[in-house]
Amino acid sequence: MERYICIHGHFYQPPRENPWLEAIELQDSADPYHDWNERITAECYAPNAASRILDDQGLIVRIVNNYSRISFNFGPTLLSWLEEKRPDVYQAILDADRESRERFSGHGSAIAQAYNHMILPLGNQRDKHTQIVWGIRDFEHRFGRKPEGMWLAETAVDLESLDLMAQQGISFTVLSPYQARRVRKIGAKEWRDASGGRIDPTMPYVQCLPSGRSIIIFFYDGPISRGVAFEGLLNRGEYLAHRLIGAFSEARTWPQLVHIATDGETYGHHHKYGEMALSYALHYIESHNLARITNYGEYLEQFQPTHEVDILENTSWSCFHGVDRWQSDCGCASGMGSGWNQQWRAPLRAALNWLRDRLAPEFERHGRELLKDPWEAREDYITVILNRSPEHIQEFIARHAARDLSEEEITRVLKLMELQRHAMLMYTSCGWFFDELSGIETVQVIMYAGRAVQLAQELFGDTIEEQFLARLELAKSNIPDYRDGRRIYERWVRPAMIDLARVGAHYAMSSLFETYNSQTEIYSYLIEREDYRRWEIGRVKLAIGRAWITSQITLDSQEFSFGVIHFGDHNLSGGVRQFQGLENYTLLTKEVSSAFEHADLPQVIRLLDKHFAGLTYSLKSLFRDEQRKILTLILESTLAEAATVYRQLYERHAPLMRFMTDLGIPLPRSFQSAAEFALSTTLQEVLEDEEFDLTRVQAILEEAKSVGANLENRRIAYAIDDLLDQRLEQFAAQPANFALLERIEALAGLARIFGVSLWRDQNRYYQLLHRIYPEFLARARRGDSRAQLWVRHFTALGAQLSVRVPADPASMMAAPGSESLKTMG
Repeated sequence: MERYICIHGHFYQPPRENPWLEAIELQDSADPYHDWNERITAECYAPNAASRILDDQGLIVRIVNNYSRISFNFGPTLLSWLEEKRPDVYQAILDADRESRERFSGHGSAIAQAYNHMILPLGNQRDKHTQIVWGIRDFEHRFGRKPEGMWLAETAVDLESLDLMAQQGISFTVLSPYQARRVRKIGAKEWRDASGGRIDPTMPYVQCLPSGRSIIIFFYDGPISRGVAFEGLLNRGEYLAHRLIGAFSEARTWPQLVHIATDGETYGHHHKYGEMALSYALHYIESHNLARITNYGEYLEQFQPTHEVDILENTSWSCFHGVDRWQSDCGCASGMGSGWNQQWRAPLRAALNWLRDRLAPEFERHGRELLKDPWEAREDYITVILNRSPEHIQEFIARHAARDLSEEEITRVLKLMELQRHAMLMYTSCGWFFDELSGIETVQVIMYAGRAVQLAQELFGDTIEEQFLARLELAKSNIPDYRDGRRIYERWVRPAMIDLARVGAHYAMSSLFETYNSQTEIYSYLIEREDYRRWEIGRVKLAIGRAWITSQITLDSQEFSFGVIHFGDHNLSGGVRQFQGLENYTLLTKEVSSAFEHADLPQVIRLLDKHFAGLTYSLKSLFRDEQRKILTLILESTLAEAATVYRQLYERHAPLMRFMTDLGIPLPRSFQSAAEFALSTTLQEVLEDEEFDLTRVQAILEEAKSVGANLENRRIAYAIDDLLDQRLEQFAAQPANFALLERIEALAGLARIFGVSLWRDQNRYYQLLHRIYPEFLARARRGDSRAQLWVRHFTALGAQLSVRVPADPASMMAAPGSESLKTMG
């Protein structure tokens, strides 16, 4: 009996970027990480690229790239974020697809995804087509090959979408067993009812399509997939392995494919260490020759479908009612609030549908004045999204312009394209998935709608915002304070809207706290400084200047002048306006600087009001990350004062604290806080020294122990982790540096005391173990005394990092995917 196993992971995060900045702003709910993408990358996407296989003592014996051994898809918008923010993880994913082609007979494990996770059955035909084309083009750009398969958002399916996929050369997709209606052997007349999940998932099926095309469908094993996602199958790798093997049957006569599909985030984010259970399960199956691990493309090359299927249209894997979860109060919810309803879903979708249909004819009419075919240009706009360099934009314009276009007309074309991009982003499925209209995912899709509204008003002179809000108002929140869609829009969307003047204000105010070059980028904007002057009196600072602000998305560009003053605390005020000419600018500079130099600060404020005619901004106007950074800088002097007070209190009373600790008497809370703050601060300062003294560190730890101070401090742990990572990187370049090895060993011991995550350090050590250790071990066995000492300390370092160091280097086969670790430091 031929037995094959395939595990598919759907890795996806909704696009979270501020539509005006093209970047994710600080999300406090993801603490201690900057945002949820960063957090889930740390918990899932990175660990799956370097997953640990442990021995019975809990020591690492192999580190593998799970992606190279499973089938997977990544949402294009998530890959775009990874490419910029975590290029190491991004490269490991691309490497995994290349490695999987070597493992699976030339078939890569990555498959494409419809672009921004739109529920395709609820989209119009034009949007379906663009979503599929963009998903394919994005995939080809990243993986350097054509995709064989495509994942549908929430596996939401209809025949039209499948037909469009087949038209674009997609061979297969993956659905839930509950999405099959009936099945028959190819060539047979009689159909057999397969509804209710009764289809056999161990073979592929052909779905014939209205156009005469066909597409292959794999229906995943529902019970095992559910067990992985919700029933604890990832508690141990053996559980998953045995459950997968248990799905084979001697009664079946064909080569069986047992395959499952879940959210990829199951492996590490939803279930901590789930990625390790996955890698161990695959290792267990292969090492015991229980089945052959494969992917869908390789399996299809060997075994073509023998049966055809009719699907249940307008169904999905996450809604019992088909696709109603994304358009009505169907009862599917995540249970966030007692007594809540989801009646807001229908009016939200209706409002967005109205907006889409209201904008489409205007887009076409205005687009035809500039483009040969506006819709064809939209389909090709993915090339600009993937590379926004001036050269690529010019190539796009050359392909689609109806005639030679001026710079202003090129900006209009780009705004038209952006309008359509946001009119699709606003249909991202997560906007309807959860329970409340004011949830961050739903607010995000309303943000995209707000950007489309803003662009429409700029392009068409249309005042459609009020008409849109009247429809959005019909969507009612479960939370009385948020009331409805209109209030949510006014509370979160409108304040987030950015124009070039606000970018100028951000630049002006932040320039008082950091030094900018004459040309700099702030998010998706380019700032080219024409003039900049700065004055200081004590803690008070003044800056006046002018600069060109250009959107790198639409190429919209204007010159602004600005004046900004900081009073040394959180009071920051300034004005920005379009540049009015050198005469006005010279007068502004002369009057304001003169008042400042005479320390007449009230007059400075009056003059800024006069010159900027009320177009003033404050610290609240800064983009959120910069706002937080500046507040941290402002707080530094205050915190330094507090640190001095705590240190003096501790130093004055340390003997008394030690005496009380020796007697077993609990320290008063004020003493405890003073000791912990003072010693933590001192330790942090010592660690910041490039060549810090380990004996000094040990003395501080002993001191903390003597007064019962708890130095568990996240900032200290981060500092130690960074130091250890840097030293291991240095050691990789100079492995014979024995003093450095000893220092790293001591650092690793310190890291264990503070509970540092050793993930990066283990990755680096594992590479050294395979690349450098065998040579030193061979020299040690030949009697080289320094090499023997090196091996002893290197092995001890492995113990500190929980990595098994084998005595026989011949047993150290390079783990699959270990090449990716070179970039996973």
